[in-house]
Amino acid sequence: METNIEQLREFHWMADMLQNIDAGLLVLNRENEVQVWNAFMENHSGILAHKVKGRNIFELFPEIPVDWFQHKVESVFQLHSRAFSIWEQRPYIFKFRNYRPITGTAEHMYQNISVFPLTSSSGEVTNICIIVYDVTDIATSKLALENANQQLEFLSRTDRLTNLNNRGYWQERQEEEFAKYQRYRESCTLVIFDIDHFKKVNDTYGHQAGDEVIRACAQTLQKVTRDIDVCGRYGGEEFVVMLTNTNINGALKFAERLRMAIEKQSITYELRVIQFTISLGICELSKNIDSPKEWIELADQALYASKENGRNQTSIKNKTDER
Repeated sequence: METNIEQLREFHWMADMLQNIDAGLLVLNRENEVQVWNAFMENHSGILAHKVKGRNIFELFPEIPVDWFQHKVESVFQLHSRAFSIWEQRPYIFKFRNYRPITGTAEHMYQNISVFPLTSSSGEVTNICIIVYDVTDIATSKLALENANQQLEFLSRTDRLTNLNNRGYWQERQEEEFAKYQRYRESCTLVIFDIDHFKKVNDTYGHQAGDEVIRACAQTLQKVTRDIDVCGRYGGEEFVVMLTNTNINGALKFAERLRMAIEKQSITYELRVIQFTISLGICELSKNIDSPKEWIELADQALYASKENGRNQTSIKNKTDER
C-alpha cells in the first residue's frame, strides 16, 4: 500500500514538472491527434488542453508543412529513434507570437524541436512526444551578429562617398577575373575613366560641390552597368569598370553610352548648375597581357590618349597595339 502511494506521488510530481517546464510538450498518436498539451503550449497558442485533446494537429495549426512533418515523425515511429529540427532549418513549427521584451523585434518565436518515441509495454511505438524549445534569444542574437558582420564586410569593401567598390576590393575582383581568364578565356574588358578638369570644379565651386559631381558620376555609372559588371572608385575622380563577357566592341558601345549620358546631365549645387564630361580608356584582356597590373596600365594609357586628344572621348589600347 505504501509503495502504491509513493508511486502515485511520484506520478503527480512528474506530471506537475512536465506541465510547468519552460518548454512546449505535446504527445501525438499515430493519427496526429493530440494526447497531451502542457501549459507552455496553452499559454503560447491560446488554446486550452481540453480544447485540443483528440484533435488533429494540422487542423489546429494549418501552417505546419504536412509532408515535412509527416516525414519527420514517421522516422520516429518506424525506427524508434529521435528526430530534431533547429531554427536555422525551419524558424518555427508552431506559429507562436514572440512576446519577449528584449527580442521584441522578432515577430514570431524561433523554435528548436525534439521528437522521440513513446513505447508501450509491448515495445510498440504508439505515440510520439514533441518538445518545443523557445530559442528566440539565441536566434535573434545570432542573426544580429550575422547582420553586423555583413555590414562590416560591406563597409570594408565600399567607397563611402559613392557606394561603389573601393580600390582594394575592386583590385581583388580584377585579380580573380584575370585568373579566370587564364583558365576559360572568356572575354572581359576593362574601362577606366575620370572626370575632365575636376580640379577646376573644386577650385570654382568648392570641394563639397566636387563631391556631388563624383556622386552624380557614380550614380550614372550604376544606371548603365549590369549586375555582373564590377564597378569601383579607383581614387579621387577616377573610376574603373570590368565588363564581364564583353569584347572590345561591346565595351566601346558601353563607354560611349556612359560618356554621352554624363555629358547630357548636370547637377545643381547652391543654386549653381555644374556640367561636366569624362574621358575614357578601354582595354580588352588577352593572352598577351601578363598581369592584372599590366591590364590596368594599358587601360590607363588609353585614358591618357583620350585626355591628350582633347578629352570627352574614348580611346582603345591593346598590348599588340603599338600606336
